[in-house]
Amino acid sequence: MHGANLHIVFDNPVIPGNTGNAIRLCANTGATLHLVEPLGFNFADKHLKRAGLDYHDLAEVRIHPTFEAFLEDVPGARVFAFTGHATTWHTTIQYQPGDVLLFGTEPTGLPTEHMNHPRITETVRIPMLPARRSLNLSNSAAIAAYEAWRQLGFADAI
Repeated sequence: MHGANLHIVFDNPVIPGNTGNAIRLCANTGATLHLVEPLGFNFADKHLKRAGLDYHDLAEVRIHPTFEAFLEDVPGARVFAFTGHATTWHTTIQYQPGDVLLFGTEPTGLPTEHMNHPRITETVRIPMLPARRSLNLSNSAAIAAYEAWRQLGFADAI
């Protein structure tokens, strides 16, 4: 791994454009993108291609059949679950190389069993104004990844 030395996880993503944008994000930061099945699209989807598949050869993308299979792929890593139900802001975390930034599916967020999994280090939120539903998934991943990468000194950036 180069750059951010982080893991970004989309748990059951359904909007291909968000995953395409995340592929592009990972290509430009050096983070590894993990996708936990089921996926709501396939890699031939034109929206996925338009958003980021041309960056696919520059990004490391791993697909896992289950959440448990993903966790086995990152043994010992700290896992930060992003949710609007948390009270800790993402900026208060002191990120370390190898950390995992976990995001839920677009329509519903992370399932309770994943948020409460014993491997979750902490649940965190991205601050926003009250009475708003949520940020876009790929925007949330970018906000979190760049904060973590900033804290890690923008390793390998130009």
